Parts: sequence; structure tokens; C-alpha cells
Amino acid sequence: MDLGPPDHVPYWQYNVSEGDKTTDCPPFLLNLSDKDRRIIGTPDSAYAPSSWSEVCALVSSNRLDLFQRAPSQLRRYKAYTYRLGREHGSVQDFILRERLGWTQPVRPRGRPFQFPDDIRIIYNDWPYGLDPNIVHLVVWTKFALESDGENGELTDAARVIIEAFVTTTFRQRVPPNQVVWFKNWSALRSIDLVEHFHVMMFGPDPDFVRQVTNGDVPQYMGADV
Repeated sequence: MDLGPPDHVPYWQYNVSEGDKTTDCPPFLLNLSDKDRRIIGTPDSAYAPSSWSEVCALVSSNRLDLFQRAPSQLRRYKAYTYRLGREHGSVQDFILRERLGWTQPVRPRGRPFQFPDDIRIIYNDWPYGLDPNIVHLVVWTKFALESDGENGELTDAARVIIEAFVTTTFRQRVPPNQVVWFKNWSALRSIDLVEHFHVMMFGPDPDFVRQVTNGDVPQYMGADV
């Protein structure tokens, strides 16, 4: 493979030790989007995690596309999801069976947010690059959250019931201005067939996080990639 001029460093050779660098691109880093190639081809030292004020600004302006992982973390994420696809068929199958303990077909027991067993709150296994005081959780639901339009934007009615759930579940234990939630547009979702939305909190009590996630541990902390 032609690597270009002598001073050219391929994107897949960033943020790895000399011994781990490969001439050819690893299979898990093939066919990436331009955005992902750019991020992975950036030194970790040049990356700055998002502050809480930046997180709030991105959510309020609906610029969810600007969230990104740290370069080395994105590389690990790509390696991890590549392995899951080979071992479990798809990332979605793994999350459904292993992380949520649900089986297909996923059917709710009642109306949205009526029954606790229709909801699972766990860590985002591979969170965006954030201030370390920010906790990033995902609320998975067996029920659909009504959306309209090609972009998959939530309806006003869906936003109202999610807002009520977030207020009851999170803002009664964390200052309201330290909690935000959002649902990714269709184009940004890595898992599209199991309903979910994101909750971020700044500086929550660790005991509360353990309680609300039932002691969950994010996959990135133990993944061998």
C-alpha cells in the first residue's frame, strides 16, 4: 500500500505504540466516514474534551452531530463494535441480549414510562469525550417514542413525557441545571431498532448513579481491545 510522502502518517497509525503500528489499515478502521477518519487521525494531545457549558450549548442548539469521542477512544470503540459484529451478529443483538437482558420481539407491558420493567438505564458504553465530572447514561425503552419527519425528530408530545420522566428520575436528585437529555437524529444513531435517549449529568452523587443504573459498569472500562 502506498503511504504517500515519507512524512505522511496514515490515520490508523495515530495514538498507537510503535510496536502496534501496521502498514495496512486494520479491518475495523476500513470504510470510515470522513469525520471518523479525521478524529482517529488526530493525536490525543490535540483533543480537548467538552465542558459542561459546551454540552448544554450543543444540546440546546440541536447540534448533536458535533459530539465526538476522543481519538484513541473512538479507535477502541471501532475495534470493539467490529468484534461484537463478528461474535454476536450485530452490536444491536449484543446490547439487547447482554446489556439489557431483553429478547425479540421487544414488547412493552404498558404505556410509555408506566412500568419500570419497560425501561433500562445504563451507562453509555463508549461515551463522548467529556469533562470527567460528566456522567453519560442511556435510557433504553421497550416502547416507541413518537417521532415525525425524515430526521426522526421527537414530537412535542413525546418531548413532554420524556421531560417528565427525566425530571422525576434525575432532576429530583441532581440540580436541574446539571441535567440534560437528548435523542439522536436517525442519521446519528448506531442502534436504531431499540428505542433510547441520552441523559448527561454534571457531578451527580456516585451513589445515585449506582442506584439508577443498578450498579452498571460501562463496557469501555473492561473491554479488551
